[in-house]
Amino acid sequence: MTTLRTRKIALLTTGALLGGALTLSVQAFADKSDSVLPLNEMRTFVEVFGRIKQDYVEPVEDKKLINEAIKGMLSGLDPHSDYFDPQAFKEFREGTQGEFGGLGIEIGAEDGLVKVVAPIEDTPAQKAGIKSGDLIVKIDDTPVRGLSLNDAVKRMRGKPGTKVTLTIARKTESKPLVFTLTRAVIQTKSVKSRLLEPGFGYVRVAQFQEHTVENFAQALGNLYKENKTPLKGIVLDLRDDPGGLLNGAVGVSTAFLPKDALVVYTEGRVADAQMRLYANSKHYMRGNAADYYAKAPAELKTVPLVVLVNGGSASASEIVAGALQDHKRALIVGTQTFGKGSVQSVLPLSNEGGIKLTTARYFTPSGRSIQAKGITPDIIAEDGSEASSLRIREADLEKHLSNPAGEDAAPAAKPAAGKPATPAAKAAAKAADDDSKPVDTQLNQALNVLKVQQILLKKAGN
Repeated sequence: MTTLRTRKIALLTTGALLGGALTLSVQAFADKSDSVLPLNEMRTFVEVFGRIKQDYVEPVEDKKLINEAIKGMLSGLDPHSDYFDPQAFKEFREGTQGEFGGLGIEIGAEDGLVKVVAPIEDTPAQKAGIKSGDLIVKIDDTPVRGLSLNDAVKRMRGKPGTKVTLTIARKTESKPLVFTLTRAVIQTKSVKSRLLEPGFGYVRVAQFQEHTVENFAQALGNLYKENKTPLKGIVLDLRDDPGGLLNGAVGVSTAFLPKDALVVYTEGRVADAQMRLYANSKHYMRGNAADYYAKAPAELKTVPLVVLVNGGSASASEIVAGALQDHKRALIVGTQTFGKGSVQSVLPLSNEGGIKLTTARYFTPSGRSIQAKGITPDIIAEDGSEASSLRIREADLEKHLSNPAGEDAAPAAKPAAGKPATPAAKAAAKAADDDSKPVDTQLNQALNVLKVQQILLKKAGN
């Protein structure tokens, strides 16, 4: 009989990323089961191992056979479980710092190949024109079919300044596309902000990292200082945000929700995979630092808010959108999100490697699972690009985890505790159909929604 020792783990809310993205570290993960090893299946494993060692056309090292067996055991579960050898595990953890070497692509497995979920903003992949939905068929001269996500990541990563060639299949192209990219130190800036126009702020979260909540609080404070008067509305842009740290999602949601409002909860087989996370500093702060929102403007809890999402919004960004939608705190504008509603635990192994194992599903405050469904916007706003129709989602990935409620169209959200938003979605949707043609159509529509909210608030005050 065997049991796993209690150890540190990290909960993940994102898929395989070039560089990786860990989540909120928590203590104490112990498998209480004492199940007996399946002896017949173990005998078969040993028999196959022996046949390969004896009869394979070339000699094979024991270490390689065992490593490949472990990889197969994990990759056969779902698209997000994986094995990391010691070097890959080191590189994986480096991604939590927001700086790593590579190309900057969020990827997923599909039919033995690698699909692009979303390129990370301001990285070699995005600048070269790689798009969500692209299928990577070859890395340099190596066909991708049969490679694990971890192996694909390792081949695409390398010393900054060196080049790698990706052969891409794109549905809109009759021939494969070839991109030669120069690897770089990926320094992802998690939060960006600016005033769209007087009175209306804009904050973008590109990915949830260790310092996202701190930077988000600073960005909100700077917007209020720059505007010099209370803001009339804020656009929170989570488009193409692949996720990241779970505590980051809780922290960003906390900026706008009442204290102790439920943000997300998880359900799994073991006790430590069952959590309820609230809009409270103890659920997003690390160490003994002062709460990042200690001096935040009180208006943040009531300012009209629009959240922009699309098919590249995954995991942690879906947690934020779902929480704000359930609590009627924001209008969600854009297109259906990716639909990754599972939580991965990163467990270190005795060989200094590690495994990434799906251990729970997460649910929005009203009890919705977005797994293989995603978040349905209150107001649909297409970006007008051909690429948006080609996006892959969690439901498209091979062996994806099922949704406990089934995988038909997502039902309408049930209201959670909290004050309902004042503006009417119908009037906002009408404004979203404005005929103007800005560079960023969806952002323009989000701004129109906020302006309609202002008109409705003034009418309600008269």
